[in-house]
Amino acid sequence: MTEPITAPAPAHPTVSRRWTSFLPEAAAVALTVLFLPVTLANLLDQYGLGGAAATTLAVTQAGPLLLMARRPLWAWCIVFPADIAGALVILGQPAREYDVWPWPPAPLVACLFLLLALALRRSRRVLVAVWLVTGAASLVLHLVRADRSNGTALLLPLLAAVVLVIGAAVRERRVAQRRLAEQETVSEAERARRTLLEERTRIARELHDVVAHHMSVITVQADSAPYRLPELSDEARDEFGTIAASARESLTEMRRLLVVLRGDGTEGERTPQPGINRLQQLVEATVRAGLPAELSLAADLGDVPSAVDLSAYRIVQEALANVVRHAPGARTRVSVAADGDQLTVLIVNEPPEQPVSPLETAGTGHGLVGMRERVRLTGGSLDAGPLPDGGFRVAARLPLSPAGPEDAP
Repeated sequence: MTEPITAPAPAHPTVSRRWTSFLPEAAAVALTVLFLPVTLANLLDQYGLGGAAATTLAVTQAGPLLLMARRPLWAWCIVFPADIAGALVILGQPAREYDVWPWPPAPLVACLFLLLALALRRSRRVLVAVWLVTGAASLVLHLVRADRSNGTALLLPLLAAVVLVIGAAVRERRVAQRRLAEQETVSEAERARRTLLEERTRIARELHDVVAHHMSVITVQADSAPYRLPELSDEARDEFGTIAASARESLTEMRRLLVVLRGDGTEGERTPQPGINRLQQLVEATVRAGLPAELSLAADLGDVPSAVDLSAYRIVQEALANVVRHAPGARTRVSVAADGDQLTVLIVNEPPEQPVSPLETAGTGHGLVGMRERVRLTGGSLDAGPLPDGGFRVAARLPLSPAGPEDAP
């Protein structure tokens, strides 16, 4: 009964996430360090601006890139007006042969990086508004000096549209993946909860037969007491009659509860509930199914309570089923013995002698859920887990004296 082994977690996941969170800031610093001197040199050498004007424009056009990692919209609100101001300032300079106007190369590329950061963090509405402002500004500057414009007035809106679409697609894909992961987490939790409820309902259905049997015995004994003990007084006869009536009423209420538990329209089993006395048949059926299994059953287990008797059988049944599903062909040993006031149920399987493909490659752990619920019902304890040699072990200790879930360790 093996369970799938998941990939080991990173040795220091917290450190890895911390470094990843610093990457956007590192990229912003790198781009700022790159574009600040390039923009300054471009304005000084190619456009012939003065030192003060070139420095001011370079700082306002490239400096806000430091904010692009966390506040890209704020950065764009500073950078793009500075780019427009730079275009107007350049108009005061004489045109040169290789001048690019209205958007010089360095500010244009820096603006595209900023738009990409913006697309990765903001909604579609904001991106559309930014692109419209960018296109409108480019059109106005082109119309103001069409003779000076040499193509970048059209180039920026086109490149901006491409960058914004790519960034928005990446952002939406990332959001979709995060939502899918959250939904899978919720679905798995809901599936585990539903499995737990189903197991509890199944256990409640089975225990109905056990409790109903005892209640029926009480009813028969109370009803027959006046006939079996003729010397009873009238008060005692009335008391036994009251006990019988209460027992019958309890049986009626239990049947109503069982109808609710079987609200899906299923019918109850008409065969007696199994117990330890049927473990030999269970193991033999498992052997015929191709699983080498052997049973060690103590000769004298004493008086085993009905709930413990049923729980022990179900635990062995589920453990053998898990071996068949996850480790077909593995040699398995089943042992049931009384240890003082506790019943010990032990199922151990070795790893398969030859590599085989499990019938189910993904374990859900639902069988262990049912085992734990049954052990919890009787106030016992369960120890289940893989062995160093690749096998699996399930050990349940069930109290033979009356106990409730609150007594469980």
